[in-house]
Amino acid sequence: MTEKTRINRVITRTGDKGDTGLADGSRVSKAHPRIHALGELDELNSALGVLRARSLDADLDRALDGIQQRLFDIGGELAVPGRAVIDDHDLVEVESQADMINAELPPLKEFVLPGGHPDAAWCHHCRTVARRVERVLVSLHDTDEDAVNPVSQALVNRLSDLLFVMARLINLRHEHPETLWQPKG
Repeated sequence: MTEKTRINRVITRTGDKGDTGLADGSRVSKAHPRIHALGELDELNSALGVLRARSLDADLDRALDGIQQRLFDIGGELAVPGRAVIDDHDLVEVESQADMINAELPPLKEFVLPGGHPDAAWCHHCRTVARRVERVLVSLHDTDEDAVNPVSQALVNRLSDLLFVMARLINLRHEHPETLWQPKG
């Protein structure tokens, strides 16, 4: 194979009329709920990439690397209808990470406002994007029960919990006090 034949074109023009190809070769509208879910998942993964571009502690960076890998697997599931890669082991891994981090934290007595240290604030942003991805996956599942691996949907739900405790841990490690909600009245 020559160097010239190995180059993949970025601009294919195949989607100029509003459709796109799935990994199984089928084509769907770019407005299809499956493509919407893929886009939201991509945004979450990109937001996590921005978070990881900051100077995070090595343990948190390793955990987020694993999460980004699994999010690509979920994207692969969505790109190949009927494919399931994420399994209970992946779900247990995310839960274990959240439990380990939460064990380091003081108990919550009130709701925490997003913010604090800049890394924690970005972690909260990623958490809200994860919640949006979860809602889109639920919506896709509601229209096509076979479109979403239920374990993948559960993993994204757990991911938002993991990101919440990560944000709290970042604030704790940086000795940045959390801002607690103070209900009116």
